[in-house]
Amino acid sequence: MSNEQITIIVTGTVTLLVVSAIILYLTKSKLKQAKDILGTAETESIRIVEDSKKEAEALKKEVSLEAKDEAFRLKTEADKEIRERRNEVQRLERRTIQKEESVDKKMEQLEKKEELLSKKIQDLALKETQAEELLAARRTELERIAGLTQEEAKALLLDEVRAEVQRELTLMVKDMESRAKEEADKKAREIITTSIQRCAADHVSETTVHVVTLPNDEMKGRIIGREGRNIRTLETLTGVDLIIDDTPEAVILSSFDPIRREVARLTLEKLIVDGRIHPARIEEMVEKSKKDVENEIKEEGEQASFEVGIHGIHPELLKLLGRLKFRTSYGQNVLKHSIEVANLAGLMASELGLDVTLAKRAGLLHDIGKAVDHEVEGPHALIGADLAKKFHESALVVNAIGAHHGDVEMMSMEAVLVQAADAISAARPGARRETLENYIKRLQKLEEIANSYDGVEKSYAIQAGREIRIIVKPEVVDDAGAMHMARSIVKRIEEEMEYPGQIKINVIRETRSVDYAK
Repeated sequence: MSNEQITIIVTGTVTLLVVSAIILYLTKSKLKQAKDILGTAETESIRIVEDSKKEAEALKKEVSLEAKDEAFRLKTEADKEIRERRNEVQRLERRTIQKEESVDKKMEQLEKKEELLSKKIQDLALKETQAEELLAARRTELERIAGLTQEEAKALLLDEVRAEVQRELTLMVKDMESRAKEEADKKAREIITTSIQRCAADHVSETTVHVVTLPNDEMKGRIIGREGRNIRTLETLTGVDLIIDDTPEAVILSSFDPIRREVARLTLEKLIVDGRIHPARIEEMVEKSKKDVENEIKEEGEQASFEVGIHGIHPELLKLLGRLKFRTSYGQNVLKHSIEVANLAGLMASELGLDVTLAKRAGLLHDIGKAVDHEVEGPHALIGADLAKKFHESALVVNAIGAHHGDVEMMSMEAVLVQAADAISAARPGARRETLENYIKRLQKLEEIANSYDGVEKSYAIQAGREIRIIVKPEVVDDAGAMHMARSIVKRIEEEMEYPGQIKINVIRETRSVDYAK
């Protein structure tokens, strides 16, 4: 809006106000006064208009100056920005020029290298051609000298390399097997040693006879009775032979059945204490003794289960387990042996992180078949497995019982531990008794089996027949043959011999090269 318009608007507004005031004044005051006021108002309005014009002019000048200052400031900033942009463009132009110069230099270098490379490629191609010609000539000459074609020579070389690789591979496998075996043997010895140290069991040796002490020799006559009726009755009811000889104050009970021998012993001791010895009293005492033995058998089975810490065994199995107290194997009490095997198997299972309860249960019941093996045909391991299965033992326990002598294939690591614990318990010094005759026969049989193989120079049965060392002729038996011989001897020993524990077969092949410096 221009200053003139502002002035007109202000003037019109003021005039309208003054006229309105005059009209209002004329209506209320005198006309003269209205004229005076009108004159004064006109004068005042003229003054106001003049003042307004002056203010408008001053404002116009001020606005114009501010506009000029703003325009000058904007122009200055624009000039500054243009100068900066121009400097930036010039800098970029210089960098571009430098890069172009650098690229040109690199292109020149690349062109020179390309020329050199092309020349080298040509030289290499020429040399390759010459080398191929020379190689072909040499190959032809070698084939002529060797009398072999290239394919034949390649096949011969491959055979030699294959044989060398096979030899190195065999040595590597043998070395790895040896190291693995050493580590396994070391760990096994540690576990077995720890288990044996933590399980110390008593060994009870039994025989097939029992001596009953008498208070005096007069008692012998009373035991024999009139015309021997008492002794006949006692032998008939118990199934035990009574041997009354010149031994002072003693009677010998002889029987291969330890339970019958125990019944006869209890009966005879009760008759001696009672003093009344006649057929009717003998029959009565035999019945009481049988009941006492049955109770003792039951208590022994329960005590063995409690001692090992295994519960939930069928009562019939506990009775069979108790009967093992009166059974011996090579002089070793079978019940004590079973308890020891259970403890050893449990300790080894705990060392290996396996099922301790399963190992103990299978170890305790592993010889349960010996309680009835005189009544049932077959190996005691399989008989025991059938009994365990009949009385609802788990499949793994049944398998461990049947496999502890290798009659069936093992299904679990616990079965392996039961077999190992059985061998450890049987192999302890003093655990089992053998006659000198059987001992010598076993040593002779071991050496006889070893000497029957071709290439054997000498064999020695050592460590009480628990190891046999076989020295072979190196020119007849190689390394692979020595390993095969060891396995074959193991199979023959397992098939043809009976022995406690295990037997180590050690085949030794030694090659010596001797020469003399002169």
